[in-house]
Amino acid sequence: MNTYTYFKVELEKHVAQVAFNRPEKANSLVLSAWEEMQQIFEDLHHNPEARVIVLSGEGKHFCAGIDLELLMNMQQFNTMKCDARKREALRTFILKLQNTISSIERCRKPVLAAIHRGCIGGGVDIVSACDMRYCTEDAYFTIKEVDMGLVADIGTMQRLPKIIGSGMMAEMAYTGRKVYGAEAKEIGLVNKVYADKETMLEGVLEIARMIAAKSPVVIRGTKEMLLYTRDHSVDESLNYMATWNAAMLMSTDLMEAFQSSMQKREPVFEN
Repeated sequence: MNTYTYFKVELEKHVAQVAFNRPEKANSLVLSAWEEMQQIFEDLHHNPEARVIVLSGEGKHFCAGIDLELLMNMQQFNTMKCDARKREALRTFILKLQNTISSIERCRKPVLAAIHRGCIGGGVDIVSACDMRYCTEDAYFTIKEVDMGLVADIGTMQRLPKIIGSGMMAEMAYTGRKVYGAEAKEIGLVNKVYADKETMLEGVLEIARMIAAKSPVVIRGTKEMLLYTRDHSVDESLNYMATWNAAMLMSTDLMEAFQSSMQKREPVFEN
């Protein structure tokens, strides 16, 4: 794996561990960190050795979102004399950050977020694009943008309502209040709450290893179907499912699964 400035990335036994690594700044993300994150998830998307990804944070907090310095640098757009060019440049900048977060969702490997302490602003955008979320008891989630004079614009508004429902989504977006671990579990934002970070990472890695032991073709197809179904009708999703399995059902993994079951052994799948 490559060496990164703002992330730690390790790959062992088909499980990739990606960690925000700017603990002195609560893992807030400057522009180059956003660029690194997209590169990481695009690389893992194409890396056949990676079957599942665990996303966590070094230091005291999971992720404080967009670095305030990056927000202040947006004032550079005001120096442009032409209003049309100014708005075009700002739109391009927003789309760039949106695309970075979408790279997590586009990655064909499941992404498990392991969240401790603060998941703030852009951090919520990021975990909303993950497949599953787990947290510590002291973790908290806040859509902080409302207190900063802007509408969250890089994914939270589009993805989170499909995870927690519209009513709670509206409450979080309008108030910016902190939702702690137990409540996050209650509203369906996370799958499980752990006592501390160490216990959480052990638990999440165990789940990741279970996924990594499954057929990679089946896992990739399952993620494809889950995302498609989220955004389409039942009829459309069933039709796509039929087409997918017509192409993918007769794999060597199917035979390996049957044979290993009959022989009472663990299956071994190609990447």
